[in-house]
Amino acid sequence: MAKIIAVVNQKGGVGKTTTTVNITAALHDLGKRVLLCDFDPQANATSGMGVDKNTASPNVYDLLISAADPAKAVVSTKFGDLLPSNKALAGAGIEMIGIDNREMLLKNALTTLADRYDFIFIDCPPSLELLTVNALCAANSLLVPVQCEYFALEGLSDLLATVRLVKRKLNPPLTMEGVLLTMFDSRTNLSLQVAEEVKRHFSGQVYATVIPRNVRLSEAPSHGKPISAYDPYSRGAEAYKLLAEEMCAGGT
Repeated sequence: MAKIIAVVNQKGGVGKTTTTVNITAALHDLGKRVLLCDFDPQANATSGMGVDKNTASPNVYDLLISAADPAKAVVSTKFGDLLPSNKALAGAGIEMIGIDNREMLLKNALTTLADRYDFIFIDCPPSLELLTVNALCAANSLLVPVQCEYFALEGLSDLLATVRLVKRKLNPPLTMEGVLLTMFDSRTNLSLQVAEEVKRHFSGQVYATVIPRNVRLSEAPSHGKPISAYDPYSRGAEAYKLLAEEMCAGGT
């Protein structure tokens, strides 16, 4: 049965999609059965896995709104399996309002696939609206990327408040998988200071692996590849390989 992990932070630009794509590929390289659920209307994770977001059908939107068969929506890639997204998902929040048990639509879809995988990752949108609530209800745990820059912790209190509400009302077993430091530059005092601050706020919940600021990581999505395929010897590829190994060992 899969461990379902929502990769979530309502701030944009913190490395959610980069992390979701690359941890999927890294775990796949380790022989794990992995599914990436692209739950962001921007569909960048879909493109990052080498799939055309404009033609993938059925997709996550169809699972939510039309009750499409999840198994028929899965796309197999060289880097792991994918539930693709596209821009239609942007309007799903409004359409879901009239649907019974609307917070559980994604959970119901993923439950039918869970026995096929070891890990299912949900790439969440940068918001705390109904799509993200669906992801929190579907997940067993959360992976929170935090960039090593100014205002790193800004907004995380809102995320944690939403998580507490979901735990209390909708998904009591939800836990913290771990906090991941991203865009880390060991040459700057700022990155070191932010890392210490995050570790102080999330004692015992921060991964030992940190993701460096790396040009190759930024380039890989434009080629429709995770970093392990685009430049397997880069610092970014090595970091996500180490993160995958840490996750398999069960550590934060």
